[in-house]
Amino acid sequence: MAVYAALVLTRFFVFNENWQWDVVGSYLFSKVVMEGLRNTIYLTLCTTALGLVLGVITAWCRMSHLVVLRTAAVLYIWVMRAMPPLVMLLLVFFFGALVPTLSIGIPFGPTFASVPANDVITRFSAAVIGLSIYLGAYSAEIFRSGVMALHSGQFEACKALGLPPLAAYRRILGPQLIRVITPSMANEVITIFKSTALVSVIGYRELLTTVQVIYAKNFETIPLLTVAVIWYLVLTSVAMFGQSRLEKRFGRGFNRRHRPVSKEVSTDLAAGVSR
Repeated sequence: MAVYAALVLTRFFVFNENWQWDVVGSYLFSKVVMEGLRNTIYLTLCTTALGLVLGVITAWCRMSHLVVLRTAAVLYIWVMRAMPPLVMLLLVFFFGALVPTLSIGIPFGPTFASVPANDVITRFSAAVIGLSIYLGAYSAEIFRSGVMALHSGQFEACKALGLPPLAAYRRILGPQLIRVITPSMANEVITIFKSTALVSVIGYRELLTTVQVIYAKNFETIPLLTVAVIWYLVLTSVAMFGQSRLEKRFGRGFNRRHRPVSKEVSTDLAAGVSR
């Protein structure tokens, strides 16, 4: 069965001339594709940084003792869970239709400074803001779940040692928190990386938009989409490698993989049960 599956896959990928692997190779490292790839990486890094900061702030508000902060955080997470990221991108990009001028001043009073909204909300800034708002809501729940997974004795020990909150998280709680949230957070970051393809609807030239522009001219749709898929696979593999390194770094002493029980130990256990 395995041999048959291998033969089918080989025929589909290797001997199917419709893939046009020569065209794929000619565009894989082309200048225009590399520029789109660079924009995708830059957009992902900016979105991840801003989204994680927003997630930390939202998680802190979510666990605050103040009802106003908790309510605001819950409403924000509720709205973002209900709203598709594509809709969020379009709302941010066309925000100028709602507020033509961004101003600083007193409500219903004098304005101290103002600027046209379309000058601030460009294609790139709309992509970063829209995806960051989306990531912030989901990462907030991941941060909150990580804090709740920590044993209450950890917090009591930090208080007994007289550590301020920032020092406690940096020295004791933070490494444990990273170990807990790394798998879920890595999934969200990879999801945001793939969601950068959605910014093609607002005209930002990332990887997918770049290959779309190319195959709209030469009609080589399958080869150009294959180029995009290859680069998405490469960047996702890099992110997964980083995830594994983080898990290894902060998971020391917590390895729960099944280890075979030695013959002597199993014999002793069986003897104990028989007694």
